[in-house]
Amino acid sequence: MAQLPKVYLRELSLDDTDDRYQWCLDREVTKHLNMPDRYPPFSREETHTWIEMCINKTNGYEQKAILAEDGKHIGWIDLKNIDRLNKHAELGIAIGDKNYWGRGYGLSAMHEMLHWGFKYLDLNKIWLRVEVDNDKAIKSYKKMGYVDEGVLRQDRFRNGEYVDRLRMSILKEEFFR
Repeated sequence: MAQLPKVYLRELSLDDTDDRYQWCLDREVTKHLNMPDRYPPFSREETHTWIEMCINKTNGYEQKAILAEDGKHIGWIDLKNIDRLNKHAELGIAIGDKNYWGRGYGLSAMHEMLHWGFKYLDLNKIWLRVEVDNDKAIKSYKKMGYVDEGVLRQDRFRNGEYVDRLRMSILKEEFFR
């Protein structure tokens, strides 16, 4: 993989509410995110409450803020649906600041989160779901080493219709090769 930009993952803070809320107002940012089918998908208060739940670890998410090398908050990444018995979890990611799209920041953030999940949560597999028409994301996931596990038919209701999603995964042994 080519040289990627440096990113830092940090715990969320309530100061992240405004950035997150603004990103959720941008339909291009939220198109492929699993969010309520309304506009805006969340109120500022709901966004604040969600971040509080992440901070307090009461929603099952290990969610981190993504910072660019200059310290700018550019998105979020998480592990959820954590199955400690079978040692796997689902990854979710969003680069909310579109100025950082297509420049490797998502790949860098994924690399950091995968490393953290495999090393500190002792996971064996980290999987994800991605809509079949999200070509840029699929390309990024494959570049990171994810492989297709199968198609989840009509798995998301988006804009009044069902869309298929791919399930992809990466194993600990594949990541550390």
